[in-house]
Amino acid sequence: ETTLSKLPFLISVDYEVFGKVQGVFFRKHTQAEGRQLGLVGWVRNTERGTVQGQVQGPAAAVRQLQQWLRDTGSPKSRIDRAEFRNEKKVATVQYEDFLIRK
Repeated sequence: ETTLSKLPFLISVDYEVFGKVQGVFFRKHTQAEGRQLGLVGWVRNTERGTVQGQVQGPAAAVRQLQQWLRDTGSPKSRIDRAEFRNEKKVATVQYEDFLIRK
């Protein structure tokens, strides 16, 4: 096994979270969780009452955030489901931080 295959590869994935996820500091908690995991990307509220965004970073850390988005969320949120799409390997991340978009 080469050293290269042991390196953590970077992935990018889009997400959308359904349920009671607006007005419960979901974006702020997602940003904090993403930063803590060393991830970059963005999060925003949508007009249809969901929260959506994109996350990029080492695959293992992205998996942790995906689980958090599915099962945990902010303390006052109630998550019905989280959907993930457009997952792909990336050579480098496209953002410098994890941002809250309006």
